Amino acid sequence: MILSVLFYSFVVFTAIQIIYYLVFSSFLFDSKKDKKKSKEIPISVIVCAKNEAKNLENFLPSILNQEYADFEVVLINDASSDETLEVMESFQKKHSKIKIINVENIEAFWGNKKYALTLGIKAAKNENLLFTDADCKPVSKKWIYEMAQNFNAKKTIVLGYGKYKKEKSFVNLFVRFETLLTAIQYFSYSKIGSPYMAVGRNLAYDRSEFFNVKGFINHMHIKSGDDDLFIQDAANKENTTIATSKDSFTESLAPTSFTEWFRQKRRHISTADHYKFKHKFFLGLFFISKVFFFLLAILLFFFYPWQFVLPIFLTYYFVQFIVIGLSSKKLNEPTITYLLPFLEIGLLIFHFSIFITNLSSKPNHWK
Repeated sequence: MILSVLFYSFVVFTAIQIIYYLVFSSFLFDSKKDKKKSKEIPISVIVCAKNEAKNLENFLPSILNQEYADFEVVLINDASSDETLEVMESFQKKHSKIKIINVENIEAFWGNKKYALTLGIKAAKNENLLFTDADCKPVSKKWIYEMAQNFNAKKTIVLGYGKYKKEKSFVNLFVRFETLLTAIQYFSYSKIGSPYMAVGRNLAYDRSEFFNVKGFINHMHIKSGDDDLFIQDAANKENTTIATSKDSFTESLAPTSFTEWFRQKRRHISTADHYKFKHKFFLGLFFISKVFFFLLAILLFFFYPWQFVLPIFLTYYFVQFIVIGLSSKKLNEPTITYLLPFLEIGLLIFHFSIFITNLSSKPNHWK
């Protein structure tokens, strides 16, 4: 009797997982028919940097050399203690497109990236804003163009993909898989009309959207979330779209150790507590159903006829391999699919450890 209950529970959790992956596949069919090519609109690229002198030297040229006629680059020095400001000023002497905002720490907003970003947004001269980080570079000279082409009269928020550079290490493999899976989720949720997050490494929106929700005021006290918590406030099915062309991606250097990645993800995941209930529910259900899928599969393989368990287990992986495989191809992460079971279980353990750690303490600063 108990084994039968466990088996049918396994069937239910498998069905839930398959439904999720079918929903995730929605972004694969991103239609271009409503994205008419038009003249280049003025764009303000905003880069907030804190102690990023070296990264600015390496990556800022890839932004300045974009093949786009009308854009400015707003560089925000967020109270850096290194030579970040000096590097910005050296670039400004050579490029008229650069505007520098030098932010000094004040007690009320110490260590708060949102305060620095707010000053940069107010200083930008253009309505359409495109955000990236100092440690990122566009993968092509068409980045601004590809992101900007998604703006129209209705679509005023554009979610982009911020990938990580491929390196030969286990850490890099896990980081890129987690980044891919996250992108699949926020792209697909947006496609079905329920956008819930974005990544600040590649995000664009109209300045009017920022002021419509009074900027970051609802979560200014939270050190992280300038991207996903803003989307929680401002995005809806009418005003949000996604950019999935390969030329629209940005690329960053991935964390080089599990410790560094752990600290980074703790900060990101801590903002999920402030999501809308429906988003917390469905994201939580995806994680919990996956945990029970694996726990019950292991148990039933030992104590239940394998002839019933194995086909269900393989059906799950068949659907998952197709969706993740097509998604990784679309987002230019093809090698990930080959190690999918290993990466999936490892990521579950990683996320669970972050959840436990965040119960006792919260990250305080963005840098």
